[in-house]
Amino acid sequence: MTTHFQGRFEVEFKYRLTDRATFLSALAALTPEVMLEDNHEQDCYFDSPERTLARDGKSLVIRTMAPSGIRLWILKGPEPDRCEAVDISDADKASSMLRTLGYEQVLHLEKRRSIYFVGPFHVTLDHLTGIGDFAELAIMTDDESALPEYRQQLLALAARLGLQDKQRETRSYRTLCEQHDSLK
Repeated sequence: MTTHFQGRFEVEFKYRLTDRATFLSALAALTPEVMLEDNHEQDCYFDSPERTLARDGKSLVIRTMAPSGIRLWILKGPEPDRCEAVDISDADKASSMLRTLGYEQVLHLEKRRSIYFVGPFHVTLDHLTGIGDFAELAIMTDDESALPEYRQQLLALAARLGLQDKQRETRSYRTLCEQHDSLK
């Protein structure tokens, strides 16, 4: 995994896109480095039967990406900027281990994802069927003292990409999917 995804902390801003093509055009003008485009990503969320992780503001996810072949074990929270991920070689075995420990799969989320690098930042373009298109601007670091400066730099990058504060989406994909599913 690239150094773009190393660190215990992540500053991330998510924006709901109203015009995917316009965003891609603005991104192309910054000549980003392409990590991957149009990968199919599956996130399997796990929690205890009592939902203690969710209650504590944590998410435990096994992620698989194709055709890139990337497989990750991800833990987010409890702090908003806390995020750790590690490469794994066998997502099915990791899921089985979690079930053996008493966790159960509570959500299966699928998205189409492209990842680009603009300087030290990663820009992720996601499409979730039935939910919409989103851009995430982020950086990971082990330096907690750098988080305020990174927030400012990411907001400046958002402005360069034509993203407005009214497009900011503060809900996680998990929450968006759960709310969408409850409306069905």
